Amino acid sequence: MKAHFGRRYMLSASHRLHTDALSAEENRAAYGKCNNPHGHGHNYVLEVLVRGAVDPETGMVVNMAVLDEVVRKKVMERFDHTNLNLDPLFVNSVPTTENLCRAVFELLKDALPCRELERVRVEETENNFFEYAGE
Repeated sequence: MKAHFGRRYMLSASHRLHTDALSAEENRAAYGKCNNPHGHGHNYVLEVLVRGAVDPETGMVVNMAVLDEVVRKKVMERFDHTNLNLDPLFVNSVPTTENLCRAVFELLKDALPCRELERVRVEETENNFFEYAGE
């Protein structure tokens, strides 16, 4: 039997939405107040959903402690309380929450033991969220 298991995590990070491909005026038009030269921060809510067979011995899709450890090592240690603009993953891309969501998916997809990563969801604010399920 295939089933899904989801887990939520919270991380805080700052970013500035800006690209050298646009002029200062175009950046302000595209990103508004998020183009503030000093950046701004969010308390993100990250959801990770995995799928797999329910283990007949444990009754679980994935061991929650193992999932927590993978997310801690691959995502939380890297992004929590950081400036996303300074991370190598965002050297050539704007650290929008869409790009953060995709980056988290890519970091986790091959790191989960014996389970498939179904999707990653990142809530930026109570009104904005982004989901990514791979290509």
